[in-house]
Amino acid sequence: MSKETMFTLKLEPELRNAFMAEAEAAHRPASQVVRELMREFIERQQQAREHDAWFRSEVAQAMREADDPSVARISQDEVSNNWRRQRAQLVERAGGKSR
Repeated sequence: MSKETMFTLKLEPELRNAFMAEAEAAHRPASQVVRELMREFIERQQQAREHDAWFRSEVAQAMREADDPSVARISQDEVSNNWRRQRAQLVERAGGKSR
């Protein structure tokens, strides 16, 4: 069973009053709302750190691949031609005209 602890913080009176009024209007104890806000904050922070770690890993891998001479390169012309071909096929399938 978890032990409860007190958490004291300083707030502007207007913020405290508005918060308490909204918690009461929602028929919820202010402490419950604060706990939910804290949990949401923790989750957002953890997700942001996980995403940052993933992104940094992806960038590091891309940099390794960019420096690796054995990795096959695709030219800009090849990419552009492939995109034009795919776009033309999509326009044809849609029965429309290309701009």
